[in-house]
Amino acid sequence: MRLEELTAKALETTGADRYQLALAVAKRADQLQNGDTSKLNVDPKAFKPADLALMEIAEGVISIKGFQATV
Repeated sequence: MRLEELTAKALETTGADRYQLALAVAKRADQLQNGDTSKLNVDPKAFKPADLALMEIAEGVISIKGFQATV
């Protein structure tokens, strides 16, 4: 899935605005980069942490509450 499609799906799934989504992706990407495991059935080495975080949010595995990503 293309990045634009993932972003649109994540915005639709969460109902958040782009600013909240950007903050949630950044926080989750930081967690993934610091050793947290992905909640998707994909090879984490095949994707950048930010792309993986966006995929998790788009699939509904991670939800956004306020300005924090809930894991």
